[in-house]
Amino acid sequence: MRTAILGLLVVAIVFTIYTNVTKDKNAVLRAGDDAPDFTLIDMNGEKHQLSDYKGQGVFLNFWGTWCKPCEREFPIIDEQYKNYKDQGLEILAVNVGESNLKVQSYIDRKGLTFPVLIDNNKSVINAFHINPLPTTILINSEGKIEKIITGEMSEESIKQYMEQILPI
Repeated sequence: MRTAILGLLVVAIVFTIYTNVTKDKNAVLRAGDDAPDFTLIDMNGEKHQLSDYKGQGVFLNFWGTWCKPCEREFPIIDEQYKNYKDQGLEILAVNVGESNLKVQSYIDRKGLTFPVLIDNNKSVINAFHINPLPTTILINSEGKIEKIITGEMSEESIKQYMEQILPI
């Protein structure tokens, strides 16, 4: 009987330690949280580190070439980017790990002007707990998450979201 109780205590202690060690990996992000920092390379070979954009609003969009809502949003996002980029707004469009050739072909077809990055090992997608696509994370000038939007956005909502994260 003592052995069984001791065994249960050991299992409970191991479980508690494991849960505490891995809780950051499993924590769901919410508005007000610090955005996890990351570094990815865009399709032009330029490095983008999220923390380098402190002082600016970041419209962080996760997408795939096969995603129909993403395809409908991109012309609107690109148009609004042209309106707000000189006011302290940056767009980072993170592709879900498709091939460079497929992504570049998509960019060329759509005529996109904002930075497009590829998350080949899905580390950024996992850090932000992205599911489903499209998902957009609004990050304010202090590096905090303002809002998480899943699903397709309208032209009006895209404009409002970008205005929401413009630095003052």
